Amino acid sequence: MQNQKRVVIDHISPQLNGGEFFIKRIVNEIVTVKAHVLVDGHDVIAASIRYKHEKAKTWKEVRMQDLGNDEWQASFVVEKQGFYTYKIQGWVDYALNWQHGAVRKIDDNQHITSELLEGAELLKPLLKKTTKTEKDFIGDCIDAFQDAERYNEAIAAAKSTKLHDIFVKYPEKHLANESHELQIYVDRKKAQFSTWYEFFPRSASETAGKHGTFKDCERLLPRVANMGFDTLYFPPIHPIGEVNRKGKNNTTEAKKGDVGSAWGIGSQYGGHKDTHPALGTINDFKRLVKKAKEHNIEIAMDYALQAAPDHPWVTSHPDWFKWRPDGTVQYAENPPKKYQDILPIYWESEDYKNLWNECLSILLHWIDCGIEVFRVDNPHTKPYYFWNWIIAEVKKKHPNVIFLAEAFTKPKVMQQLAKQGYTQSYTYFTWRDNKHELIEYMNELTQTDQKEYMRPNFWPNTPDINPFHLQGANEAKYIQRYALAATLSSNIGIYGPVFEQMIDDAIPGKEEYYMSEKFQLCHYDWEKQNKLTTLISRINAIRHEHEALQQTNNIKFCHIENDNLLGFYKWNQDRTSEVLVIISLDQYYSQQGNFQLPLQELGIQHGHKVEVHDLVTGNSYNWYSEWNFVELHPALPFHIFKVNK
Repeated sequence: MQNQKRVVIDHISPQLNGGEFFIKRIVNEIVTVKAHVLVDGHDVIAASIRYKHEKAKTWKEVRMQDLGNDEWQASFVVEKQGFYTYKIQGWVDYALNWQHGAVRKIDDNQHITSELLEGAELLKPLLKKTTKTEKDFIGDCIDAFQDAERYNEAIAAAKSTKLHDIFVKYPEKHLANESHELQIYVDRKKAQFSTWYEFFPRSASETAGKHGTFKDCERLLPRVANMGFDTLYFPPIHPIGEVNRKGKNNTTEAKKGDVGSAWGIGSQYGGHKDTHPALGTINDFKRLVKKAKEHNIEIAMDYALQAAPDHPWVTSHPDWFKWRPDGTVQYAENPPKKYQDILPIYWESEDYKNLWNECLSILLHWIDCGIEVFRVDNPHTKPYYFWNWIIAEVKKKHPNVIFLAEAFTKPKVMQQLAKQGYTQSYTYFTWRDNKHELIEYMNELTQTDQKEYMRPNFWPNTPDINPFHLQGANEAKYIQRYALAATLSSNIGIYGPVFEQMIDDAIPGKEEYYMSEKFQLCHYDWEKQNKLTTLISRINAIRHEHEALQQTNNIKFCHIENDNLLGFYKWNQDRTSEVLVIISLDQYYSQQGNFQLPLQELGIQHGHKVEVHDLVTGNSYNWYSEWNFVELHPALPFHIFKVNK
């Protein structure tokens, strides 16, 4: 089919897979769009971004700027949650093309009678669109362009900025071309900025050996809030299977009194929509959710789609499991880990529609109980398109809901889950420990297209992962790891009180906790305070006070002449909040180095005074040089400086 359009629109960014997936933003965040816009010949062209919220009836428009070399750019702000659609429009701007040509001839001392008559014809249609003041000016221009005796007035008007601005404001888009439509999904701020604390409710009791309850968890809410956490994540709170229940330390035979793994969901007491009887009732849980909100804490639930052998589904929906010829179901495995207490769901079941709808109903059930944050267990073992569907279905009516993908797996698998709709993602930070790999990984997350869709959540430890570098580590190492997580990423989490009490006994040669809480009750001194709890609380407070640390992508690593010192600069989108962070990666010895200020990014010149205020110690320093000496000790192995210019 013939196409008379002349303007070509190409190489639009950001976009994912040619628009197959949406990019992500939060409310009031800026979206900057770039594209190649070009035309044959030398005509003046113009371009704009057109965008609208899914509930809006009309498009908004912002003109793009020509950056040179046929590259164009513009930005807009997404103000509401939900989907936005955006596209680029380009056209030959005949009015501006006329003015550009007329000015060149005027400046060349050419007489332009015919050109002025053409200009009058271009102006006449604008009389129907403009304000009264603009109409008066346009009418005067038309008269002057058609009156030979007013030639000097006419050429002055033709060259005027006022006329140029009117042409820009009221473009005639003859034969305009438009790109295909692209989408943005806009979340609430918590999608980008959250501070998670995980503990097992069954270990919340004040009495050793006694099963904790939801009411015990209520008692701990002030502690969690005082440490600065806004999200309290619980491993599964459902009935635990009794068939093939795991014993302490992951033994395959449970003894009397063994509580089993919380992820072996389902028993005679119910399934995914029920609570473990020893924890309390649904109403007890709802009360806990309500009490948590009074402390500005959201409860995050574990969404684990798997079943114990005695889960009600096994008898009511046998088609949801793959049965072997001997009448058994192969238990779940993630080599070398084996889960004898869990039956994997058969996602290729012919009854998959009912299965999917039941999985959706679980989420809706807990959303009705006040839950808006879900940590999803092993999402990479379920179909990607299932996640695309179920997340979209939830978001239609519940846009506040956040999904965190717990997928410590291959990079492209983690990326695909994020593209399919997950709000946040676990990451490899848990294992990134030296300067080179930390910078390399952060650049991957923030300087590639991953920044458009993958929101990292940095966890120094989890119940599943006791990393080698924390096994037997000293206090300085724990401080270092929390400071790194909390300043590099705006979403962070820890498994406690194991982390802050430095409980790190491991199974020899493995990154697993010895006598893991996953398989037994644990008793903690919840009143215990130490240097770690103090610094975690202070760091979390700093994060809440300074917007530069409430986002991940605006980061620039700074040069320090020491591989044991990591330094970087972070800022919010309007640069009203700027911080410099320097962290020692040596937990044993003092480290010194010269830190290079990022003068260009800070917008300051050589020799201009920069005041940096240490947000932990309260000390302030005046820096006059691009290079500044720093020294960090294991006792306090980091600086978080607020920049005052």
